[in-house]
Amino acid sequence: MHWSRKYAIVGGSILALAAGGTGAAIAIGNGGEDGGGAHGPGANKAKAAALKLYPGGHANAVERDSENGATWEVEVRKPDGGTVDVRLDQNYQLVVAETDSEDQGGK
Repeated sequence: MHWSRKYAIVGGSILALAAGGTGAAIAIGNGGEDGGGAHGPGANKAKAAALKLYPGGHANAVERDSENGATWEVEVRKPDGGTVDVRLDQNYQLVVAETDSEDQGGK
C-alpha cells in the first residue's frame, strides 16, 4: 500500500472519530429542558424514585452523581416552589436530600 493511501485512511479514520465525538457532545449538551443531564431508563427510574419522595413535585434535572456515595442526583421542584437535590444510590434508594444551594427561598 502506498504511503499516501495509508495517510488518507488514517486521516479519514481520525476525522470520523472526531466528528462522532463532536456529535455526542452536541447531543449531550443540547439535552433539552434539563440542560443536558442523564437520559434513558436509569434516569427515568431515578426521576420516579425522587418524585415518590416528593409527591406533586417536578423533576427539573437528572445527573449521574458520586457525592455522599450516590449514583444519581435529581433536582426536584417541590409543590411549595422550593427545590431539593435528591441523591439516590444504584438501587434508587435515598442517600440524602439537600436544599438546592441555588434555591433563593431556602425551602
